[in-house]
Amino acid sequence: MKWIYFFLGDPRKHSLEHRLFNTVSLVTGILNLAVALGVIRLENSLVLVALNFGSGILMFAMYYLSRVKSIYFSLYWPFHLTILFYLSAMWLYSGGSLGGNHYFLIPAFVIALFLIRNQNVYVVYSIYILLPVTLYVVEFFHKEWVTSYGTNSDLYLDAGSKFIFVQILIGILVFILRRNLNIERKKSETLLLNILPESVAVELKKEGRVIPRSYEFASVLFCDITGFTKNATKMNAEELVAELDTIFREFDRLCKEYRLEKIKTIGDSYMAVGGVPNVNRTNVVDSVLCGLAFQSYMAEQKEVHSLRGRDFWEVRLGIHLGPLVAGVVGTEKFVYDVWGDTVKTASRLESFGMACELNISFEVYEEVKLYFDCEPHGCVSMKGETDIPLYIVKGFLPEFADGLSSKVPNDLFKRLYESGALFTHNEEIE
Repeated sequence: MKWIYFFLGDPRKHSLEHRLFNTVSLVTGILNLAVALGVIRLENSLVLVALNFGSGILMFAMYYLSRVKSIYFSLYWPFHLTILFYLSAMWLYSGGSLGGNHYFLIPAFVIALFLIRNQNVYVVYSIYILLPVTLYVVEFFHKEWVTSYGTNSDLYLDAGSKFIFVQILIGILVFILRRNLNIERKKSETLLLNILPESVAVELKKEGRVIPRSYEFASVLFCDITGFTKNATKMNAEELVAELDTIFREFDRLCKEYRLEKIKTIGDSYMAVGGVPNVNRTNVVDSVLCGLAFQSYMAEQKEVHSLRGRDFWEVRLGIHLGPLVAGVVGTEKFVYDVWGDTVKTASRLESFGMACELNISFEVYEEVKLYFDCEPHGCVSMKGETDIPLYIVKGFLPEFADGLSSKVPNDLFKRLYESGALFTHNEEIE
């Protein structure tokens, strides 16, 4: 695959049109040089060899300019005028309509339409309609302008070989287009999956809309980077964004590892949910594990930065469990989002906490108290509602903690977690 990308272009860096131009110019150049060798035995072989060899060299030159210099968009008309001149000359010097050169106008026209960019499509249509009409008219009224074949064997050999070449060219063209269109489709699907969960993306593509759904047992994780505003004034914009991007990329990876769905980032805040859109009873533990992993990663990065004499940020986290509604809003730049008191409570738990703390609600505590060391920490006041008991997750319980760090699970916990033996909730989920 690497050698294909080397010659034709990488789909991640080059557009479909660019890769198609590279492919067609390279293949056409090779075919023209092959034809130059094949017509040596025919009459007027000098002219035919010169036409095929010259056009082949031009195609290789345009391939080089497109692949290396990336100026394929400026080569549209030179490319097609070279093809049209070559086919017109071959018509006159190679048997006219009997020689089968007009077959090549079909793939040439298809290529012209695929590569068209800012050019007027009506001009392209007019050229490809008027050229064969003109050539037929010239042949009809001035047969002496057309070089005939010396023998029938020459006619059959040349016309047959051209027909085979056209079939090969069309086959290659269809293969290239199909393959590149599949690549573009996969790129679009990957981009969509980076915006929406897979099941939601499938529903959106199939139905054109996403029906909002209620979830009764979902956990919401909020994470905020403390000290961000203070340190941001000491860094230029590029460094700031690069640092934040590195952190959030790792958070994205950890969310995937613990089966959480990233919802959004707002500035230096990060939000993810568990049990949405794929319902499960493990999402509370998953969320706490993910939160501890966030803390461990940030602690490691702070240590690395301190060795370099640089400040680094810390995180403040909040997790709540409860019902919520999830769906897609908007028609342009749409997002998958969640709503409900559970979301507001999780946000409040996060904002109430201190740096390096993982705050959880009583509902979360009841689900994870058998596995994690949780310390009561008073209550959180909610506007217009009763106060919510607050707990801080200090790490794993001793029987589940790694010997080096209480925030890292030991092998026993990993085995129980992966086997599902930790989870005793067997009630049916709606």
